[in-house]
Amino acid sequence: MTRVTAQHVAEAAGVSLATVDRVLNNRKGVKDSTVERVVRAMDRLNFVRDQAAANLARRRSYLFTFIVSSGETAFFADVRTEIEAAREHAGKDRININMVAVPPLDPQAIVDAIDELGDDIGDGVALVAVESQIVRDAIKSLRDKGVQVITLISDVPNSARERFVGIDNVAAGRVAASLLKRFISAPSGDVAVVAGSGTLRDHVERRMGFEQVMRSECPHLTVLPWIEGEELAGIVESKLSKLLSENTGIVGVYSLGGGTRGVIDAIREASQPLSVVTTELSKHTRAALISGEVDAVLVQDPSHEVRSAIRVLKALADGTALNEKQERIRIEIFMRDNLP
Repeated sequence: MTRVTAQHVAEAAGVSLATVDRVLNNRKGVKDSTVERVVRAMDRLNFVRDQAAANLARRRSYLFTFIVSSGETAFFADVRTEIEAAREHAGKDRININMVAVPPLDPQAIVDAIDELGDDIGDGVALVAVESQIVRDAIKSLRDKGVQVITLISDVPNSARERFVGIDNVAAGRVAASLLKRFISAPSGDVAVVAGSGTLRDHVERRMGFEQVMRSECPHLTVLPWIEGEELAGIVESKLSKLLSENTGIVGVYSLGGGTRGVIDAIREASQPLSVVTTELSKHTRAALISGEVDAVLVQDPSHEVRSAIRVLKALADGTALNEKQERIRIEIFMRDNLP
């Protein structure tokens, strides 16, 4: 007769293997009704609980869920690709990875995704966060159930999340300002700033860092109120083109995230010469760097961020220490002369 395994129990109970593991090891975070369902399945299958629990304790499995943006930006397309690529490697360490893509800038979609997964959200969650009370409440609810929670790329520091995995966004904004300070040769002028949304902490922090340097070191330049393009190239192109046509005194543009293709389309049609720093190394920004339409691109490595998120979640689940140097996500600067 075939030995009954924890996988058989999971299938019979209609839950994930990680949920069965949590029930067997009496870990927090599983609803009473789910525990009862698992126990009934074990009884029906004559599952040998003690031995199975011992086996699982020696070779623990994990389930981590990534909740990321489904937006059109090249960067988040790369993030999703890297999560898919990480699945095979992580599986060798008995780590199962689930990915849920939600509409960008939609806090309710994040909460709905968490609610829909229920107990099958697993041992840990890596979340691209949006500033919202309902997101903070959802994070606290997960932590109360024993689920490890980290934020990825965009943070919500005033929440119960345990760690942020991403670049220093204030520093990224300062670097962008320092670059534009060197690129702009005009004796005076305005600088346009393009963002995705003020609900994204990473965009707010980049703007803050940018203004810190501009105000202290560039009194001859005026930073204009930012344009929010909702991370959509069409909206960015329309808003920035209008601004550039109405204000010929603009001498620089900082695109701090989202809708970069729209920025490039707009500056191509502009009548005035512009110095431009943007984010995302895509085929569009690569071509713009080579042509000289864009001066520099600030990049964060999505592969490093995804791998780091997995390591951090596993360390949190195991209660072990991390190599902090390994988990530091660096800001990379690409110009025409050092393109990969």
